Amino acid sequence: MKERVKNTFLKYTSMDCESLQERQIADALIGELKALGFEVQEDDAGEKIGGNTGNLYAFKKGTKEGEPVLLAAHMDTVKPGVGKHSVLNEKEMFLSNGKTVLGGDDVCGITAILEGIRTIVTKGIPHVDIEVIFFVAEEMHCKGSSEFNFSKIKARYGYVLDLEGAPGLAAVQAPTSTGFWVTVQGKAAHAGFCPEKGIHAIAIAAEAITKVSQGRIDEETTRNIGQIEGGMATNIVPESCRCIGEIRSLAYEKVQKGLEEIRQVFTETALKYGAKIEMKTHENYRGYKTGRDEPVVKRFEAACRHMNLEPKIVTTFGGSDLNKLSQHGVTGVVLSCGMQNVHSIKEYAYLEDVVNTTKLVTQLIREY
Repeated sequence: MKERVKNTFLKYTSMDCESLQERQIADALIGELKALGFEVQEDDAGEKIGGNTGNLYAFKKGTKEGEPVLLAAHMDTVKPGVGKHSVLNEKEMFLSNGKTVLGGDDVCGITAILEGIRTIVTKGIPHVDIEVIFFVAEEMHCKGSSEFNFSKIKARYGYVLDLEGAPGLAAVQAPTSTGFWVTVQGKAAHAGFCPEKGIHAIAIAAEAITKVSQGRIDEETTRNIGQIEGGMATNIVPESCRCIGEIRSLAYEKVQKGLEEIRQVFTETALKYGAKIEMKTHENYRGYKTGRDEPVVKRFEAACRHMNLEPKIVTTFGGSDLNKLSQHGVTGVVLSCGMQNVHSIKEYAYLEDVVNTTKLVTQLIREY
């Protein structure tokens, strides 16, 4: 198994698959899944979100009775992800070339799913129906899974392999994330001849920002204004300024309360100077919380103990495709799969961790 896992990981981390450009990895996965006996479908999510690839849904009929098991991961990586080439060093760590991300997020999950299923198939181990979904554009606030037809899923319970850390962690709770765009509309004027005739949109936005609480609001909530855009030239009083941010919270109502507070602060500040604002919001994904007594959690804990791993149940502040799955009736957890230092060129993964995640997937399937 170790050699198979190594080769599969090296194969898929050598493919360029930044968000919206997952064609190469998808074609390879379609071939692998069909070779393992799966029926594979690709949807039209790519067309809808401006990409070149759709989500992959695969189904393999079971050899025994029982409820189906669902396994999922995502195909895309963050930038910089063009020209990826991973290596395995003397410590059996997978590393990138130092100029791109490694792509262990989420090839660690992809490898574990493929090789875990391959173990089941090649050893002739009896199994229930298996469903696999490889999503696109997860790194873009789950744009791919937002377009997925969840009605085709048969499983009630699922495992998404997309959490940083050595195997043994399961995230049972994640936040709601909502983005917001606030545009301050002032008035342009010549900055040299008659600045007093203008209404300085950037200055108004800056004043409003200082009144908005940011960072960690409480143990459940974070808030951030991460982008500011405005102005045309240094000799023009800026007529418009747009502020872009997000709110995350484990409590849905705190997201809504935060959005209303931001709207009020910007509105009041703008009115003081004779300006106006326009505010738009978009829910990136809805939070979920899976109970500790749910079968999906119990099976994870049993599989870990079978492997002499101590299972750990955690809360994450990151989103994943499970946020979308949970909105459509699938109860699940997000599993750690060996990725470390993700979203950076210093990303790495230990071969042993990916092998153990593969064994965990195998055992999870056997738990059904």
